[in-house]
Amino acid sequence: MKAPALVRAMRPRQWLKNVLVFAAPLAAGVLFDPVVWLPITLTFVVFCAASSGVYLINDLLDVESDRQHPEKRRRPIASGELSITIAWTAGIILLVVAPLAALLFAPIGFFTVVVLYEAIQIAYCIWFKHVVVIDLVIVSSGFLIRAIAGAIALSIPVSQWFLLVAAFGSLFMVAGKRFSEKIKMEGSGAATRRSLEEYSASYLRFVWAMSAGVAMVSYSLWAFVLGDLNTHILPAVSIIPFSMAILRYAYSIDKGTAGAPEDTVLGDRWLLGLGLVWLVVFGLSVVFR
Repeated sequence: MKAPALVRAMRPRQWLKNVLVFAAPLAAGVLFDPVVWLPITLTFVVFCAASSGVYLINDLLDVESDRQHPEKRRRPIASGELSITIAWTAGIILLVVAPLAALLFAPIGFFTVVVLYEAIQIAYCIWFKHVVVIDLVIVSSGFLIRAIAGAIALSIPVSQWFLLVAAFGSLFMVAGKRFSEKIKMEGSGAATRRSLEEYSASYLRFVWAMSAGVAMVSYSLWAFVLGDLNTHILPAVSIIPFSMAILRYAYSIDKGTAGAPEDTVLGDRWLLGLGLVWLVVFGLSVVFR
């Protein structure tokens, strides 16, 4: 059964990105404490509302160009299935409700993070979407902000290694998606993004390859800080599935088949399996440290 147009326009499939709010509690070893389950779940819900509000505004601003796109023209707003008035109303409500809800259960810092996330993403939709380099940084910042939000909502300190892995891991995925789009558009002879036309495939390859390298090195150094090769080897062991997952993701990028991160992960059973293995090993490493 087809979901209502408004629900589909909110892109619930992309809510998977908001799982990143659980990253900091997992890294800090508090995710398995029942006390944090309610606030971190509410944090996830708040970001689902905020991100859906951004998606609605983005699709409203891009409605004309989406109608010329072979795939995006099927989106509820572009196809006319969802009215402009309802979309605007729902988008604004979600963008207002999300930060207000954040005030009800988390420190004021979390409210600030949600507002900052919305402001940056809306600025991207209006002004920066077609500005080279800045567009990569802003999109990847959305992933980083989600990871930081989980820490701020629970008042958890985060290490510099966590921030480096989150930042460059995000840039890796975003640059990889752009690279795949570039390859696909060059093959079809069409492009819908001005910034995509200005990027060269070699530049995008440099960005995602560099980001992957920094993310892997940062994670490895972080793992060695978390554990001890003589008494607690699990953090070091987690480097193996983490690195293999990065390499598998890079394989999809290099083939030009890496789309949205959630689609790439869910569409590759080997990548999904490596991710689950890493999650189990890393989870055990923080539980037994």
